[in-house]
Amino acid sequence: MQRDPRAWLWDVQEAASTIGQFTAGLDAGGYAGTPLVYSAVERKFEIIGEALNQLAKIRPDLAARVPYLPQIVAFRNQLIHGYARVDHDTVWGGHSAFPAPAKGGSERAASGTGPGLSR
Repeated sequence: MQRDPRAWLWDVQEAASTIGQFTAGLDAGGYAGTPLVYSAVERKFEIIGEALNQLAKIRPDLAARVPYLPQIVAFRNQLIHGYARVDHDTVWGGHSAFPAPAKGGSERAASGTGPGLSR
């Protein structure tokens, strides 16, 4: 049985929201100096990228509505496969660049709103 595409979108929304909670009140130095936080944030980025990757395979029409999807999936791949080259500044930059667009795009896609989407 195939997973409901809205579940992938919910995963994105939840992970993006959690990244915000994990990093609230931190600056780049505080983030880099807290292994528990940066490890958790990296994991949530991996979840976001994998969820969007799966969504793109099963519902490319919905995936097309998520801004920056190819870059988010590529970032996930960098975290997983290039972990030795990932630095905290890169992830901190992703923290400010990706969660809001991904979350907003996934919310519109999940709710059936936005260009070309209907319930």
